Amino acid sequence: MALAGKVALVTGSTSGIGLGIARALAREGADVMLNGFGDIDQIEQLRAGLADEHAVRVHYHAADLSQPNQVAAVVAATQRELGGLDVLVNNAGIQFVSPIEEFPDERWQSIIALNLSASFYAMKAAIPMMKTKGWGRIVNIASAHGLVASPNKVAYVAAKHGVVGATKVAALEVANDGITVNAICPGWVLTPLVEQQLKDRAAASGDDVASEEEKLLSEKQPMLRFTSPEAIGAMVVFLCSDEAATITGSPLSIDGGWVAQ
Repeated sequence: MALAGKVALVTGSTSGIGLGIARALAREGADVMLNGFGDIDQIEQLRAGLADEHAVRVHYHAADLSQPNQVAAVVAATQRELGGLDVLVNNAGIQFVSPIEEFPDERWQSIIALNLSASFYAMKAAIPMMKTKGWGRIVNIASAHGLVASPNKVAYVAAKHGVVGATKVAALEVANDGITVNAICPGWVLTPLVEQQLKDRAAASGDDVASEEEKLLSEKQPMLRFTSPEAIGAMVVFLCSDEAATITGSPLSIDGGWVAQ
């Protein structure tokens, strides 16, 4: 229970990577503010289940993080309802694939708003209260695409590169305030969304899911193995530990060798 008494806000935490992170933090004793979209009854079951399983307080806020005022609102709600904010994990994100000349303007704006600007607004709101406590951990979930590019993903790649840059700036500004700021850069992660994509690919190709997994991974990763949301959660927990107190401003890859090439 290394994080007992700490309060964490994890954006985009009703499924996938964010949920894996929220589970890992709750397991270590942190009270957690969930955020994300989904069926409200299912989210309530998830919230209650996390609270009961780990004997921590778990709340939920439905902020639309593409709106700056709602980013500030979920940070304020975390402080008001759970008594503070010690750990901020900016995870929420969306994707769209298209060549630049065909990329819809509204898709560019929505991806930049959620994948990049929301992280800025959340850090802006969270850092003052972390400074007051003299302790804080900010983890921005970037991507291998925060370090390298792929075609047809201009908004996502631009946003994730921006997240890595903003992480470095924030880390420098709070280096002596007891706060660390880092970015985790995953490769392929086996989330429910990716699992469904693999099933769809298998149905279209007539091949089996295992073969589609290997084909998908081999497009980018030397290691033909998915990262799990739980592994990313464990990485966040480590970054919150005393042993990681001097790790700051770092883009940390967990990508099966993707960016080592």
